[in-house]
Amino acid sequence: MDAQDLERIARLALRELGAGNVGVTIEADQPDRWRITVTGPDSSTLLVRAGRGTTAQYVRQQIYDQWRER
Repeated sequence: MDAQDLERIARLALRELGAGNVGVTIEADQPDRWRITVTGPDSSTLLVRAGRGTTAQYVRQQIYDQWRER
């Protein structure tokens, strides 16, 4: 999984969660860990695990869980 895939998944997941049209920046944090910085009215930083073979559903679930906890 690369940054472009993660950005696409994150944007769709955040839209589904009602975040609207927010800014999304993806940065590698550690091997197989990514930092998703969400900018806009609901700014937040999410950390997800995603490496080779990771499914989009797994990434979405991590985003959903962290977005609801904040």
